[in-house]
Amino acid sequence: PYAPTGNPLVDGVGPAAYANRAKWPDLDMEGHPRIVPLGAALDYAIERRDPDPRGWPILGCDGQQAGIVSEAWVDRADRLIRYLAVDLPASGGTVLVPMMMVSVDRRQARIVCDAVTAAQFVDAPRIAAADHITLYEEDRVLGYFGGGYLYATPDRQEPFL
Repeated sequence: PYAPTGNPLVDGVGPAAYANRAKWPDLDMEGHPRIVPLGAALDYAIERRDPDPRGWPILGCDGQQAGIVSEAWVDRADRLIRYLAVDLPASGGTVLVPMMMVSVDRRQARIVCDAVTAAQFVDAPRIAAADHITLYEEDRVLGYFGGGYLYATPDRQEPFL
């Protein structure tokens, strides 16, 4: 029952598991969605001394380019970047990648996601709205990329000892 049967990142088992949470966004104290694109959060900006990742390439754990970062999604309550929106040239779509699962390489002006390979970005869950993410979608995105730490490559599935 714990073995994936198809694509382990979308099967919903082990570290790729997710809960069927509410299909509305997490709200702030005023009733507005907490997590929104930076372009919609007009009172927020990236600090001028920090790198702005928009326009930078994002690489998978295999070192291949998956796409280009098109937007940063901010958590207005916690005041941090929660996701990066990545445009995928292979599929023509956009996926959100959790900020906590990437490294910012300032010197080479690129982002590296060590969770999944570049090809696996295509199967990442998509969100329905362009201006907010629901709790349900958020859990699926986190489950997908979190599952990559065990399922992205065959060598990750074996015990360390």
